[in-house]
Amino acid sequence: MPSSEWLPYLVAAGLVLFHVLGVLHVIHALMNVRTSQGTIAWIVSLVAAPWVAIPIYWFAGRSRFSGYVRARRGEDAELRKLAEDMHRRLRHYEIKPDDAFGRAAELLGGLPFTRGNQLTLLIDGEETFDAIFKSIASAEHYLLVNFFIVKNDRIGNRFKDALIDRARAGVRVYFLYDEIGSNKLSRSYLKELEDAGISHHYFGTNRHWWSRLQINFRNHRKIVVVDGKEAFVGGLNVGDEYLGRDQRFGEWRDTHLKIRGPSVQAIQLVFLEDWNWAANELPDLAWSGQAETADQTAAIIPTGPADPADSWQLVIAEAANTARERLWIASPYFVPDGGVLTALQAAAIRGVDVRILIPEKADHLLVWLSVFTYLEQTIPYGVTLHRYRRGFLHQKVFLVDDRLACVGTANLDNRSFRLNFEISALSPDPGFVDEVAHMLDIDFQHSTPVKTSDFTERSFLFRLACRAARLMAPVQ
Repeated sequence: MPSSEWLPYLVAAGLVLFHVLGVLHVIHALMNVRTSQGTIAWIVSLVAAPWVAIPIYWFAGRSRFSGYVRARRGEDAELRKLAEDMHRRLRHYEIKPDDAFGRAAELLGGLPFTRGNQLTLLIDGEETFDAIFKSIASAEHYLLVNFFIVKNDRIGNRFKDALIDRARAGVRVYFLYDEIGSNKLSRSYLKELEDAGISHHYFGTNRHWWSRLQINFRNHRKIVVVDGKEAFVGGLNVGDEYLGRDQRFGEWRDTHLKIRGPSVQAIQLVFLEDWNWAANELPDLAWSGQAETADQTAAIIPTGPADPADSWQLVIAEAANTARERLWIASPYFVPDGGVLTALQAAAIRGVDVRILIPEKADHLLVWLSVFTYLEQTIPYGVTLHRYRRGFLHQKVFLVDDRLACVGTANLDNRSFRLNFEISALSPDPGFVDEVAHMLDIDFQHSTPVKTSDFTERSFLFRLACRAARLMAPVQ
């Protein structure tokens, strides 16, 4: 039979095979996709056009990081023992929260509130990098470093030189970076680190051939730990734009946090889990945390797609549900899901001062457009949105009443709710809360309130683009 006569049969067989595979993927989506909207969207796509939807589903359709769940504390006996030992040592400093939000945050993060910490708020790039480089230079035994983005630019090369300097002084350096966020990091940059004896790995989906396709997950954490005594977390990556050197964005508004005391041990454990996944090894670290005279209370909340629930989404929803006077949130991205949106609306309705600070400038167009579609669902209920005018706003901070403040890496969007590994530091310390409140008050003074008409009075094509952009929210 000529090959031309086989072609229709081959095409028909291929179509049947794809539809069968589509049905199998529908079952997987029903069992694993976390949101009903996402499940419905995948089912329709997998049934209607499986030859297109199946490859996309492998890249973007799953909300649980396969493999990491089994590789973390629950399965790895040595890592589990380290975690148990750390909890035992921290018991002397542990403080049981006396409010609903604190108990919920502790449960979701799996790490305790501890006293004896010293928290230093770092505002913007100069202050943050000066503190980080000073701390790196003081390292005597080891450095743990994890950034979502590291660039081969002026600050990136200064960062590289700082790590190399410590490595040549005999300090063990462990450098972890995200394979997508730092995908432009050159081989020559990494080779210089290798030649200096620095251990480096990308945080990727590198355990099984099928997990190589899980590129929709990101390690969005920014962590520096020095000798187990001092740590940094917050919004800044390593790149010149974070110092306001990018002409497109100009000034860069961001917030970081320096921590000393028992909470450093918790941050160290979070890094160790990620390093164990990426490198399949557990470095020998110091676990004898000491209290600082400042005696501030803090808790570390790691969240991500290995959690049983959408932990960061629940943290934000619980912050809104328990707020009585004010809830101020600063985030570069405001794309809340239904649960968070309802919690914000309910808080505003009962009289809470709910303010959301977002950028005026856009770094991701689809996310920026999506925000406009939420104006009719927030402003009429009493939620106020404010656009920051002085450069680009990138900080991830929230404040609940006068009783709790948070600085971390997580945004107010689906990626942070379900797809990114994040880390946040919470504190009920009155002095720290006042510092964050003062900082945010100044930021709001440099912002412009958003009006519903900013969306409703725009052109039809603009509103259509915004609606279309919002459809992409689950994968942005």
